[in-house]
Amino acid sequence: MKLNIESLDQKFDAKLVQILSNNEYVITIQGKERRLKILNMGYDKTEFMLDNEYHFAKYAENTTAKMTVIIDGVRIIFDKHTDLDKIVYKNSGMVSGGESQVNLRSQIPGRVVSINVKLGDKVAKGDVICVLESMKMQVSIKSHKNGIIKSMKVKEGASVAKNDVLVEIE
Repeated sequence: MKLNIESLDQKFDAKLVQILSNNEYVITIQGKERRLKILNMGYDKTEFMLDNEYHFAKYAENTTAKMTVIIDGVRIIFDKHTDLDKIVYKNSGMVSGGESQVNLRSQIPGRVVSINVKLGDKVAKGDVICVLESMKMQVSIKSHKNGIIKSMKVKEGASVAKNDVLVEIE
């Protein structure tokens, strides 16, 4: 897995090498073999030993492409997938040949967390139309073209399936 540490402006390579037990692993970080033991893991924090040194990590923010973690008091922003926003954007409404369609569709199943536009709003290509939550991650759904919101097909709190129409943009 390749991660970009935004605050260091550096790429970071990590790989799981061996599972020793339910909570103990051999991993490589930047090519160096390390021993990882998970002591306690919750939804917002993890305590672990890395090469017999204790560490505490608190999850501050987790979005589609970025995760902010505070490890031993130091804030680190991981760029989990630099191209994920581009992939979601590309598949949200573009058709072959570069022509854009009227319907902005969801590329993932999820729950609508927020809607950033209303009927009649002017939007530009790349504007965030709504935010979906899927598997505890929030994904910003962006406009695939310039236009005006013709109709809204979802409400906050609603669940959507992959390929459901979210809004119509003309």
